[in-house]
Amino acid sequence: MANLGLFTGTKIVKLVNVSFRLPYYTHWGQRLLVCGSEPVLGSWDVKKGLLLSPVHQGEELIWCGSVAVPSEFSCEYSYYVVDDDKSVLRREMGKKRQLVLPEGINGGENVELHDLWQTGVDAIPFRSAFKDVIFRQSWGLNIERSLGIQNKLDTEDAVLVHFKICCPNVEEETSVYVIGSTTKLGQWKVQDGLKLNYAGDSIWQADVAIQNGDFPIKYKYCKYGKAGNFSLETGAHRDLSIDSSKVQPRCIFLSDGMMREMPWRGAGVAIPMFSVRSEADLGVGEFLDLKLLVDWAVESGFHLVQLLPINDTSVHGMWWDSYPYSSLSVFALHPLYLRVEALSENLPENIKKEIREAREQLDGKDVDYEAVLATKLSIAKKVFEQEKDLILNSSSFHKYFSENEEWLKPYAAFCFLRDFFETSDRSQWGCFSCFTEKKLEKLVSKDSLHYGIIRFHYYIQFHLHLQLSEAAEYARNKGVILKGDLPIGVDRNSVDTWVYPNLFRMNTSTGAPPDYFDKNGQNWGFPTYNWEEMSKDNYAWWRARLTQMAKYFTAYRIDHILGFFRIWELPEHAMTGLIGKFRPSIPLSKEELEREGIWDFDRLSLPYIRKESVQEKFGASWTFIVSNFLNDYQKGCYEFKEDCNTEKKIASKLKMLAEKSMLLESEDKIRRDLFDLLKNIVLIRDPEDASKFYPRFNLEDTSSFQDLDDHSKNVLRRLYYDYYFYRQENLWRQNALKTLPALLNSSDMLACGEDLGLIPACVHPVMQELGLIGLRIQRMPSESDLEFGIPSQYSYMTVCAPSCHDCSTLRAWWEEDEERRCRYFKNMVGSDAIPPSQCVPDMAHFVTRQHVEAISMWAIFPLQDLLALKEEYTTRPATEETINDPTNPKHYWRYRVHVTLESLLKDKELITTIRGLVRGSGRAHPSVQETDEQGNRETIVLIPGKHQVAKISPLESS
Repeated sequence: MANLGLFTGTKIVKLVNVSFRLPYYTHWGQRLLVCGSEPVLGSWDVKKGLLLSPVHQGEELIWCGSVAVPSEFSCEYSYYVVDDDKSVLRREMGKKRQLVLPEGINGGENVELHDLWQTGVDAIPFRSAFKDVIFRQSWGLNIERSLGIQNKLDTEDAVLVHFKICCPNVEEETSVYVIGSTTKLGQWKVQDGLKLNYAGDSIWQADVAIQNGDFPIKYKYCKYGKAGNFSLETGAHRDLSIDSSKVQPRCIFLSDGMMREMPWRGAGVAIPMFSVRSEADLGVGEFLDLKLLVDWAVESGFHLVQLLPINDTSVHGMWWDSYPYSSLSVFALHPLYLRVEALSENLPENIKKEIREAREQLDGKDVDYEAVLATKLSIAKKVFEQEKDLILNSSSFHKYFSENEEWLKPYAAFCFLRDFFETSDRSQWGCFSCFTEKKLEKLVSKDSLHYGIIRFHYYIQFHLHLQLSEAAEYARNKGVILKGDLPIGVDRNSVDTWVYPNLFRMNTSTGAPPDYFDKNGQNWGFPTYNWEEMSKDNYAWWRARLTQMAKYFTAYRIDHILGFFRIWELPEHAMTGLIGKFRPSIPLSKEELEREGIWDFDRLSLPYIRKESVQEKFGASWTFIVSNFLNDYQKGCYEFKEDCNTEKKIASKLKMLAEKSMLLESEDKIRRDLFDLLKNIVLIRDPEDASKFYPRFNLEDTSSFQDLDDHSKNVLRRLYYDYYFYRQENLWRQNALKTLPALLNSSDMLACGEDLGLIPACVHPVMQELGLIGLRIQRMPSESDLEFGIPSQYSYMTVCAPSCHDCSTLRAWWEEDEERRCRYFKNMVGSDAIPPSQCVPDMAHFVTRQHVEAISMWAIFPLQDLLALKEEYTTRPATEETINDPTNPKHYWRYRVHVTLESLLKDKELITTIRGLVRGSGRAHPSVQETDEQGNRETIVLIPGKHQVAKISPLESS
């Protein structure tokens, strides 16, 4: 690049030539671009950034470009993949890069930046789960020198090389070195190598002058302890050369990414908060119980505790609210998990007695949701009356209120209105149906007669915050990650839809197409998101949710991550989940169908009801069905009457007929059969544009399809597969790359995505790119040709588990299907013998070992599956341990573990079994204290075993 310099009067100021170099493979039509904070790099306007040019070097494709800058130049910059119009197709993850030219660089000299593309995987060690929990000791190192070059280059025949590597897990009294083929790098002798200095944020750096004649050089990074022990990074050596045909660089900045080490792997336990049982709780698990659970996790060798959502779900005021994924507020914590005994240190004796009696009464096999919540709120109100002024006038509460009032005030107002009108349906709230800031301030005014009620909700949320914060801090200090759950939806009658109605499509519902969980699809009833509206403020509502979660959790599970690619959208009047469409999606147009010879759109999009099918379904009562629900529009053909042409209308009319005792069969059976008739269509007409259509899921199963001519069948079959498996891929990828980065960048939490079900081809590449960890359940393999997943073949960026809350436990699954059990025993265990009819401890041990030995970053086990390792805990019927039945929309979420945490902590036999499995697998462990024969307590740091796995990630075992 020509360097003309700058004219200042009659003096020419020569500029420094800065060259960018990045190895990266692109697809046709893609280019690399660098954009930064200074005008020469576009001032963060990608359209004005510097396009790089590709150069083939051996097997690598190197993208290069250069700019001329003043010698005092500094800036931030990042790399982007763009198309021919400079529209961003992909951006690298992680922090923005920094460039500061070293002192002594003169005008006319060259500086080279050798960078590596930053992926989401590279950013994982910077997530709070590792930074603040697993590797917290490493992150506490003292900064030895700030980032940047320290040395000056005094000779003309040498190049100043700046080495920089990220190494997040460095033990005490251990240093990081770079060793290599040149004398300045010790000629591969560690003790003579170049010692790096710690620059903060897990970055180690040093610079050294290397003679031109020493190039090319080969090098590697290593750790070296005071005791002489060292570990060399894995993989091939790194290479650095200079092009002798070009002007020699004065300085080379090497950003070598992550130190290549054996992959870090950990294990954890999963249990809903409500399922925990302790000697102190009142009929349900409580936030402070997490401290006992963390203690048990540490003893068992677990680095993680995973919960289900813990937000307030008090929408209906009954047991339906036990469903933890239907939030009343995405910010408020659930009063169910409050420990009322901890509200005050000065509880009067009568309240203490009431708590003792309640503990005994509520200590049932399962959670009595309504009784537990009512009891806790009743006791809390009595303590509130005693302590409200002391607490609410405290500086700690004022700090909490100022940090949370944006959601706390609407939440308290909503709870007041819900209780006052005895419904969460805001359409029944009169002038308060529509939210405004003016109305809110009136509702929460200190002058209002109900201000005491508002303050009570503040008080409860404050104490929930204190108790969960105490448990979260305890977990961090013990080296245990607390993993939360981010629900995909919110309740239709929630604080969030009241305050932000423009963010939701209230005339639609979300659900899931048929999958492992429900062959008929699911209708969750949540309104779908208005992503276009959300994007206007860069997804502020989502970012606020994640910021709130990060106060307590260091990792989280994204429920139904497919919803960020596309969501299964149903009309608001639907009750089941089959007749939906994906949003966003590219529909079938009328013109497209007509070109294929498809003309009769009413025939394909209206229920196809023939006399024969009605008679077959309803038998002797078919005339009753016709007279009440159907109209005869031509001989032998029917259509639904106007008052029952949707699922909700059918259900309403059936309920009315049942109340009059007019039904000849069960209401449920008639409803299912009528719904089947209603869903007997091939195409779904778009309610917003009558010229667009969507193929009905599993359209070949319908008689409407079967009665078509062969040409129409072939066309519709082809268009069906195109719609569901091909034409949407790029659209869904782009949608996810707009929405998910906003979430990931709004907190430091480690993110895991629930990616089960019907998975589009674009999902896993996007998750890999963004550093999102997937989920693998053995009985739900992502490979279509497998019946059972093979844990040893899972990829590193996964969580593996034998079961989850949305399916039966390991024991229950084992007992469900004898033929499947035999196939598992033959194919997974490798035995032709008859398997045991129950999941005996030896079988549970085999499955657990399979999973802890998997390559997956995490092996996380439901507590029920771990209890199966000991016969003593298998006396309870296996089916009673199921948390959720996805096929039942009104399932009662009430499972409680039948043994207390205190008892589990005393069970050294079970702890030893679990810890032995984790240790033997080579997974990392928290440190524990053990007692020797003399009764002395000593801290034992559990070192991973000798089991090795292929190099996949830079994270190292702790």
